[in-house]
Amino acid sequence: MSKPVIRIHNSQTNEIIDREMTTEEFKIYKADQEAELVKQAEAEAKTIQRQDILDRLGLTSEEASLLLS
Repeated sequence: MSKPVIRIHNSQTNEIIDREMTTEEFKIYKADQEAELVKQAEAEAKTIQRQDILDRLGLTSEEASLLLS
């Protein structure tokens, strides 16, 4: 698998350099992607939990918003 490409643009000279990520940059990139996936999964789980509570209470999200405002 090839590594993603980094584009460096020098705005003073208008020079553009495209290069492959170094091994260290790629490790950081992959860790950031995994952290983002975990963050998204947690947000989805929280949304499901909120909806479950609203369902048990017999409320819609609009009704809950009115109660909390």
